[in-house]
Amino acid sequence: MIKSLLRNILFHLRGYETTEELIKRGMTVGSGFKRMAHVMIDPGHSWLITIGNNVTLAPRVHLLAHDASPQAWRKVTRIGRVVIGNNVFVGADTVVLPGVSIGDNVVVGAGSVVSRDIPSNSLAAGCPARVISNIDTYLSKVDTINMKFDESYLFPNITSYKKAEMNAYLEKHKYALLVRKR
Repeated sequence: MIKSLLRNILFHLRGYETTEELIKRGMTVGSGFKRMAHVMIDPGHSWLITIGNNVTLAPRVHLLAHDASPQAWRKVTRIGRVVIGNNVFVGADTVVLPGVSIGDNVVVGAGSVVSRDIPSNSLAAGCPARVISNIDTYLSKVDTINMKFDESYLFPNITSYKKAEMNAYLEKHKYALLVRKR
């Protein structure tokens, strides 16, 4: 109880609403939702946001269900639903604009601006975000990466030796995989 209260206070001090508070205001969230650090979900229109099962929002993602840009000329704010399907990963520093739907089984690359719908089974990225490939093609490329590091290679437990080992491998190869326990 005290831990939850302190967490809520910290969120408010940082200018964010907790997921629990946004759900109380009407946001719909499925199971397995992961909201990383500094994710901003539109607090004034949270009831217009639906998030499916197994969705991860990486650090500094913004979900906006309103657009106040016409305010200066028309004294109106444009609003629209934001719908995120199941099994979706939204990369760091991505902005999802009002009126957008992201389908199931989608990866949105870091730094994207999602201004139009992204269909299911897609990899999308860019500003504005556009579909780059289908999810199967993307995962096939991931499956070709041979070197796998386990969770002992993660901060804060990684040793100096393991850091050097990882750096040495990545000097010769573009990518490796970090395998996490489920």
